[in-house]
Amino acid sequence: MATTKSEVPARRPGRRKLTGADYQALGAFRQALRRFLAFSEGEARAVGLTPQQHQALLAVRAHPGPGALSVGGLAASLLIKNHSALGLVDRLVERGLLSRAPAPDDRRRVALSLTPEGARLLEIISRNNLGQLKSTMPVFTDLLHALEQLELPHPRARPGADDADGGA
Repeated sequence: MATTKSEVPARRPGRRKLTGADYQALGAFRQALRRFLAFSEGEARAVGLTPQQHQALLAVRAHPGPGALSVGGLAASLLIKNHSALGLVDRLVERGLLSRAPAPDDRRRVALSLTPEGARLLEIISRNNLGQLKSTMPVFTDLLHALEQLELPHPRARPGADDADGGA
């Protein structure tokens, strides 16, 4: 009999019930992440960018290669649809923060690169973000250490999901 989304499947043998400490560690970690994201978003807005525009500039600059990041690669990096990435690129090109050109290795592909102004704004935000990360590193380190100490369930455990191997 299949379970519905509203039904809670029975626990499998070998899986322990999550404890208050599990939820506290997870909640504290998420709160620390959200604080950093809020800080980073504020830094982007302070220089006139949306958080997504900042993320796009960072993705282009951080791309390890080979070659420049494409619009499709940007979409994959930001977890957005290609048409959304294209609109984002169009707006950044309009503002003079990003440039695009045919990729030298494949003229059908568009290669993205930062303009000097895009690089300048990204450096301002990145310096401040790195400073914030450095000052909050003890919080993240403590939280990660606490999470390591927990006996956690398998990371792919999903409510109602059956293992292909019958749970073995």
